[in-house]
Amino acid sequence: MTTDKVIEEILVPAYEGRSARVRKGQTLYIIDTEGKQVGDFVCFNAEDPDEHVSPVHMRSSLSSIRLKVGDGLYSNRRRPLMQLTKDTVGKHDFFFPACDYYRYKIDFGLEEHPNCHDNLQKALHKYQLGHKELPDPINWFMNNALDEHLDYVIEEPLSRPGDYVALLALTDVIVALSSCSQDLAPVNGFKVTPLMMQITEPAPAVHPSHRDVPYR
Repeated sequence: MTTDKVIEEILVPAYEGRSARVRKGQTLYIIDTEGKQVGDFVCFNAEDPDEHVSPVHMRSSLSSIRLKVGDGLYSNRRRPLMQLTKDTVGKHDFFFPACDYYRYKIDFGLEEHPNCHDNLQKALHKYQLGHKELPDPINWFMNNALDEHLDYVIEEPLSRPGDYVALLALTDVIVALSSCSQDLAPVNGFKVTPLMMQITEPAPAVHPSHRDVPYR
């Protein structure tokens, strides 16, 4: 996947969330370990958490409703905090909010179902951000489309085991990722599975010593 140095790996178990700090110049890989698993993702400026990645501002700044390699993840202050540098899937969503308590209570009649909103808030407590109002997420690997009536149709993700996106941190950020808890619709192929976060940084350059230089 990369020749960069892996400095941290974080497993995000099914139905749970995890958080991490990614420093400027490091790359965050979000890996779908088993395939067809959506990851709800939020990102905050580590030095000023009032600034966060904002899908509505992204749609405006990108003039698009799709993400492609090279695109920035724009904040509520209209500057990119991260950049999408690699993508083996090419189909993601940044329209839908995180599933929450009310989604399962109202739409499915369930009181105790795990949900991404709570997963993300719980994960962010590690960085004293769990009390903040949660911004809308980017839903990596989520596969939705507009039909002929411009209504949403949600289908199973296109991601296969090992597919990933890579996000370059343009400033120090705090991120959180939830393995989406939706098992009652096609969002995750009706099965919730783990995700992996991998943080890398460029490997130091290797300079040959005089012993490595051929004798002349």
